[in-house]
Amino acid sequence: MQENARAEHYRKMTETPVRRLVVKLAIPTIISMLVSSIYNMADTFFVAQIGTSAAGAVGIVFSVMAIIQAIGFTIGMGAGNIASRRLGSKEEDEANRYASTGFFFGFALSLLLLVFGSIFIDDFMRLLGATETILPYARDYAVYILLASPVMCLSFIMNNYFRAEGKAFYGMVGITIGGILNIALDPLFIFGFGLGTAGAAIATALSQFISFIILLSFFLKGKSNLKISIKYVSFRPVYYRNIVFTGLPTLARQGLASLASIALNVMAAKYGDAAVAAMSIANRITFFLFSFMLGLGQGFQPVAAFNYGAKRYDRVHDATKFTSAISTFMMIVVAIVCFAFARPLIMMFRRDDLEVISIGVVTLRAQCLALTLTGITTVTNMALQSTGQAGRATLLAMCRQGFFFIPIVLALPHFIGLWGVEIAQSVADVLTFLVSLYFYITYLKELKGKKNAQIAEELTAKA
Repeated sequence: MQENARAEHYRKMTETPVRRLVVKLAIPTIISMLVSSIYNMADTFFVAQIGTSAAGAVGIVFSVMAIIQAIGFTIGMGAGNIASRRLGSKEEDEANRYASTGFFFGFALSLLLLVFGSIFIDDFMRLLGATETILPYARDYAVYILLASPVMCLSFIMNNYFRAEGKAFYGMVGITIGGILNIALDPLFIFGFGLGTAGAAIATALSQFISFIILLSFFLKGKSNLKISIKYVSFRPVYYRNIVFTGLPTLARQGLASLASIALNVMAAKYGDAAVAAMSIANRITFFLFSFMLGLGQGFQPVAAFNYGAKRYDRVHDATKFTSAISTFMMIVVAIVCFAFARPLIMMFRRDDLEVISIGVVTLRAQCLALTLTGITTVTNMALQSTGQAGRATLLAMCRQGFFFIPIVLALPHFIGLWGVEIAQSVADVLTFLVSLYFYITYLKELKGKKNAQIAEELTAKA
């Protein structure tokens, strides 16, 4: 029975028309990303009602959550992409070995973050950009997020495993149920129980624990083609090296996003708590918009990885072109809508603080302009990573938040003040797009070359 299911899954991934397959796999990942974004915005919305400093604390602790996500996504995408290619080449035992090794590796790293983050929590929050007025709120929020970091990290890993093998529906169920629960618990814990920012963190921790239990149960019930078990864990360094190397683009993307968030908070803090709060709100809204495309890209990744492993280079080529085109169109539409309604969107969070509104609107509109270019950038990065080209994928991933954003956000304010903080991300996105375009064109040419070489080899064999 299980062999038949695997054979059917193989046929689905290698024979279903590419466009239909990408869209089918993308729908649950888009829903997952949107739900995650919505409950992140819910935290910001409800905490912002407490005050401007509390709203700023959400932006500070978002950096902590970005670190947890960086660990989970790096290992989840690293081990998941390798496992997906192994499934594509019908090496099931190797796929299980990578999946299990990655799972327990992620657990160990998240425990280290929990221990050291909790011991040095005040210094940690200051390092992330907390002012003295924001610090008490940030501390109350972060302590529970750190306690939940192991289950959060493992949820990210399992969710990425489901996506990597083309079964994102199960990941969507776990993430969606946890997200809806988070949204429901936020007002109850913050206002009903009078717990303030700590209540938002407790709601997030509980919802993440529920998501973890649901996702783990799917693996235990055999819903995945991958098996997670201590008996499959390898202690050979090559497995950890391969996982980290394959996940390196994600580490660069997520890790630098954490550093970029810290740099943004530090520079914004020079202009007061209102600037930190405005950046937090604008970034949450932008991430919600970006989630549409990110979910589509994550639906594309298993198609690219699986078919690359199966040597169906023509399908990888078609999937890349289709996903980049539709994601660009999607981003243009949502960016136009968001640009037009930037003020009411910001006012949803802090209606009574004119300074937060003013800064937030400028930041949000600047980011909307650059969002239209992120389709090519994101799809190219995911395509390179999914097909094992970690070096180029890592280089490209480092451009947006590393090579461009961090230097820009640290330098521009010295010349144009607060406006430099507000437009830094947009300038970085434009520069990243120019680099991505070169990688995108080169990548498509290489896929065509591989397919032509494969055809020539088949003809020679027949002759």
